[in-house]
Parts: sequence; structure tokens; C-alpha cells
Amino acid sequence: MSMGSGTMKDSILEFFVQSANKHDFSLDITLNVKGAVITGTMISAKEYFNALSETFEDGNDLSQMLSEQLGQAGEEAQTYKSEAYFIHMKDTKVYCGDSKPTPSKGKILWRGKLSEIDGFFLGRIFDSSDKET
Repeated sequence: MSMGSGTMKDSILEFFVQSANKHDFSLDITLNVKGAVITGTMISAKEYFNALSETFEDGNDLSQMLSEQLGQAGEEAQTYKSEAYFIHMKDTKVYCGDSKPTPSKGKILWRGKLSEIDGFFLGRIFDSSDKET
């Protein structure tokens, strides 16, 4: 386990995140975070920032500026060689207790601190609204 900002983080999970960032691959994963279960597909920081950038590119001048800055952040994240502090996911669902996931529809991007993750397993949870491929 490595130390990051005075808190512990799982070195195996950090290795997966660093590998995704460096080699731009994705991995289905489910996380346990403070009693919640977060499931989806881990993606590189570059893919995360590029997808986020796309949500702003067709707006006004401020939105376009945000889009450009997010795109640049994605490029920089791929070349950053230090330890990882955040995990990025797409098609994310959050389960709290036995209720339906939040959000229940849509392609949701999610970003979380590695130091806040209590556990994980490879693979994702599918519910009746998902189409498993």
C-alpha cells in the first residue's frame, strides 16, 4: 500500500489506474466506497477529460474555453508519471443499500479519490436495466 497525502491507498488498484492512464485501456470494476457500491468501467484520465470536454464544446465562449482546458488536462494526464490520486469511470452506477442505482439511466462519468476506496473487485454489476454484452 502506498501513502498519498497522509492516507493509505491500495497499490494494486493504483497500478491498474496508472496502467490505464499510460496505455489508455478500460476495465470493468466495482468499488466499495464508504458503504456505497460503485460499478462501471474504469477509463484513463485522458478519456475521462476528453469525454467531459465534449459536453461543453457546443456551448458559448465560456463553455468552449472549458472544453479546451479539459481536453488539455486529458493530454497532460497521460504524460504525468507520478503516483495516481484519482480513478475515472464511465457508465457508472452507485448503489446505496438495496435500492435501485443512482443514476439509473444515462452514460455517467465518475471520478473518485483512490485514498477513499475501501475495496474493489474486477467486473461490474448489471441490473435489469442493463444490456450485458
